[in-house]
Amino acid sequence: MATGKKRTLIISAAAMAIACTGLPALIAFAAPAPQQPTATAPDTLIHAGRVLADPATGRVLTEQSILVRGGRIVSIAAGYAAPANGATVVDLKRSFVLPGLIDSHVHITGEQGPDSRVDEFIKTSADQAIDGAGFAVKTLNAGFTTVADLGADADAILALRRGIATGIIPGPRIIASAGAISVHGGHGDANGMPRNMALILRSPGVCSGADDCARAVRERVRDGADIIKITATGGVLSNTAAGLAQQFTDAELKSIVQAAHAMGRKVTAHAHGVDGINSFLRAGGDSIEHGTFSDAESAKLYKANGAYLVPTLLAGDFVVREADRPGTFLQPAQIAKAREAGPKMIDMLRRMHAAGVKIAFGTDTGVSAHGDNAQEFALMVKAGMTPLQSIQAATVGAADHFSLTSEIGTIAAGKAADIIAVDGDPLSNVRELESVDFVMKGGKVFKD
Repeated sequence: MATGKKRTLIISAAAMAIACTGLPALIAFAAPAPQQPTATAPDTLIHAGRVLADPATGRVLTEQSILVRGGRIVSIAAGYAAPANGATVVDLKRSFVLPGLIDSHVHITGEQGPDSRVDEFIKTSADQAIDGAGFAVKTLNAGFTTVADLGADADAILALRRGIATGIIPGPRIIASAGAISVHGGHGDANGMPRNMALILRSPGVCSGADDCARAVRERVRDGADIIKITATGGVLSNTAAGLAQQFTDAELKSIVQAAHAMGRKVTAHAHGVDGINSFLRAGGDSIEHGTFSDAESAKLYKANGAYLVPTLLAGDFVVREADRPGTFLQPAQIAKAREAGPKMIDMLRRMHAAGVKIAFGTDTGVSAHGDNAQEFALMVKAGMTPLQSIQAATVGAADHFSLTSEIGTIAAGKAADIIAVDGDPLSNVRELESVDFVMKGGKVFKD
């Protein structure tokens, strides 16, 4: 899914201060207000009946105590320890406890629906950030403590990322691409509207030619992108009959990857058509979103690169159902592409998984409804993965995909205290993860 880029020129209070009174006013404006000393929060001691602390091992521990202090895990040890130093006890003795889940592909500031086309024209970056705050709560309550937003308006997603990181807004940790990089007229451009409106709503990430595409990468980094997201092929939900094949030239792909890696960023590509998938991987790309028409050559390239596949089966399932629904909000060009791509995605994952391609969990939520992210697990199992393997993709796999293994993905001393719990056993029935009962992120309980 891609959203139109809306740029609003705002004269900030800081700029006004400089214009009127010079640098001293800016210093006064920027100076933080004096902070009052705050009491240290008490420790939290979780008594966990069953724990999949490290999904990579598949080993389920029983009767464990997890000590949390200052937002991080201090220890995990056998037995139900007695609380000390006024620690707050969380009783999960009857629950199955796991690390917080990671969704590697969301669009958290919007959601597809009958008003989507109108929203492109009337919603500002501020509106999108407010919508995102609501969707962030739904996502966190569903057990996803980290997400990667791949394509939202830069102003909206960076404000939301900042608000969550500072604790002003509840939500998952956000890895942001701060927009996407697309070709003129391709997936991600302002398609399906008059030219004069397209010129206004077009993202600054739209480019043509190797040099211009390197410029687009550098601007995303300047804006604050954690990862670079490109649209290497056509897409289902772009309102244009431009197909699903490769849209960047090989030279443009190489320029994008080189520019991103030079600035310390990984590059992930929305890609359906096999030509775009394989060309991007040959250019040194780090991961593929969707991967619908991946073939045997693709599997070799994934493995040679150490690249991840983020299969987004839920998006494929959603667009097929929506295309067949009487009164669908999809446009004719979107319906045709949905019927072409959607039914192939489960078989694609089955083949790539059997070939040993690394898988990171991702849903493309925002195409489907926020909060339904965990429905992806059952689709992954339908594609031949075991429940444990699907959980690994959403924990240790996704953490490795984003180079965050030292921070998230397992329940271990020193890591962020991102912990969830369900009543049943998700290793026997992965759909248990569709109803998460307990959510802790960064040591704070958000759902109990």
